[in-house]
Amino acid sequence: MLHTLRGSIAAKYNDSFVIELNGMGLKAFANTQTLSALPPVGGEAMVYCHLIVREEKFELFAFHSEEELKFFEILNSVAGVGPKTALGILNMDKVPNIMSAILEKRVDVLTRASGIGKKTAERIILELQSKITLPQGAHSGKEMDINRDVEDVLVGLGYARNDVRSVLQTITGKETIEERLRHALRELGSTK
Repeated sequence: MLHTLRGSIAAKYNDSFVIELNGMGLKAFANTQTLSALPPVGGEAMVYCHLIVREEKFELFAFHSEEELKFFEILNSVAGVGPKTALGILNMDKVPNIMSAILEKRVDVLTRASGIGKKTAERIILELQSKITLPQGAHSGKEMDINRDVEDVLVGLGYARNDVRSVLQTITGKETIEERLRHALRELGSTK
């Protein structure tokens, strides 16, 4: 049905945004990475989307990349994982890194997502092990742990979790906790 939308950003919120198309504003729920990739209000954007139709309402979910959209749809196919839970999983890290955690059977990593308990994490791992393949350059679960430690420190210092996650997505290479923390502080300081 819907696959992409192109229009101007009319508003941005913590978990969603409004995209205006031909005078009509559509509210779309989005993950942290997508929200940080969007231009400021008034800017033009193109997003990949998934429309969920229920008896009582329609919900639109939008993503910066087709990779995020496809992984959202895969997550949504797991019994007990709804669209908001799938979005919570996508908020944890980049798609390849989450796939790595699934392939490494890291229940502890998946339970960090909002709405995911141990049984649901185990079900995700069981159902998706054979459906996903790890792309080149994905982090191991250990590197995700380092990012999580840096995130906890920065949130403890008063930075917003969404801002911290956005900055951590830009860090490449296999830096130590200290190097990642320094880089993130520098980036967060330049955005204020």
